[in-house]
Amino acid sequence: MKARYKYRIYPNHVQITKLNQLFGCCRYVWNQSLAHCNQLYINGIIKPSYTDLTKQFITQAKRELLWLKEVASTPLQQSLKDLDQAYKNFFNSCKGKRKGLKVKPPKFKSRKSKQTARFVGANYQINQDKIYLPKVGKIKIFWSRPLASKPTSLTIIRDSANRYFASFVIETNPESLPKADNSIGIDLGISTFATLSNGEKILAPKPLKKNLKKLVKFQRRFAKSLPGSKRREKRRMKIARLHAKIQDIRTDFLHKLSTNLVRKYDTIVLEDLNVSGMVRNHKLAKAISDLGWRQFRTLTEAKCEKYGREFRVINKWEPTSQKCSCCGFRGGKKELNVREWTCLNCGAKHDRDVNAAINILEVVQPKTKVDVIKTEALETPVQLSLFVSVAPPQEAVVAGGQPETLNKTRSRRNSTRKKVVDGNESSTRPESIQLRLF
Repeated sequence: MKARYKYRIYPNHVQITKLNQLFGCCRYVWNQSLAHCNQLYINGIIKPSYTDLTKQFITQAKRELLWLKEVASTPLQQSLKDLDQAYKNFFNSCKGKRKGLKVKPPKFKSRKSKQTARFVGANYQINQDKIYLPKVGKIKIFWSRPLASKPTSLTIIRDSANRYFASFVIETNPESLPKADNSIGIDLGISTFATLSNGEKILAPKPLKKNLKKLVKFQRRFAKSLPGSKRREKRRMKIARLHAKIQDIRTDFLHKLSTNLVRKYDTIVLEDLNVSGMVRNHKLAKAISDLGWRQFRTLTEAKCEKYGREFRVINKWEPTSQKCSCCGFRGGKKELNVREWTCLNCGAKHDRDVNAAINILEVVQPKTKVDVIKTEALETPVQLSLFVSVAPPQEAVVAGGQPETLNKTRSRRNSTRKKVVDGNESSTRPESIQLRLF
């Protein structure tokens, strides 16, 4: 399996200028090729192949545009390969050959967003504390962890906060952790990020909520600045750095939580939430986006695959919040402000999130009959009495937990009240049988 290792790099001023030039050339090749493909589509002509695009926008373009020769040619070729792969994903999604959500066609790249350039093969070198890039030089790198194997590709990234990273793709073998003989169901929420089926609740840091006032202040100052001025660029950088800090806090929390769960449990069960649909609710969109539910699911699924754990997802239409985890009785749909409720059938008191987490786990691993009988025997009290009360047949208890006579109409009750009981008829009162010891 393939894994990605990301490290922070620190280029000097000369190397930053060369990297920015490399990003600009890759962006130019991508945008020109995309514009050419869009024009051919309007004219009813089939999209050209990767080889034709390379000849036109790299080989022939270097004869006219000399500044394309000042950067390495490998990232330019990889940019066209990425464009070709983006078109393939779009066409396969339209034809139904690609699973999941429909993929949109490729878009034009902007110089204000994240910039990337990928090197493959022997075009780069890895040293003890530096990496060498052609026509850029040796860049200082901070090795936060050692590489597991020799990388197959290297991607240089510059984010919106002007931070530079080196991302390596390596091939690794799946690892196996010792079995824990334990499974867990997880219910994701807003006030509590994750509620486990064992009753444990995990809170999220919510970095956006904590830094919202500072973000609003920076954005107001940015809106008042003059477009194109240096002050506007400085204020834009403040906003970008704050967003990067918020993202780092959220990602660090999700990585630590997913790793901890994978190490403790053999089977992890989640609910298939429609996050994109839930975000459309303008009252909860900001809170849901601050949690990162989808990223948590992606990280947990990838780590379960890496360490040999089982990852299961249940259907989103399962009534996990409506069903009692003790007896299975459905109490109906409940509002979001109802956090605790009592089952009308068995009388058990439930925490809404804990009960949902238990039901999520039981969809995959239902209780056996022996476990159900044991729990019923422990919960049902047994009373010993010397007098046995025998109820008449009309006083029989129905499944709802109420006597059958309560379900009769008022007219029938009134008629039974006026009826006179003869002496020969049997009494409707419960008979008492006395057990004598002698």
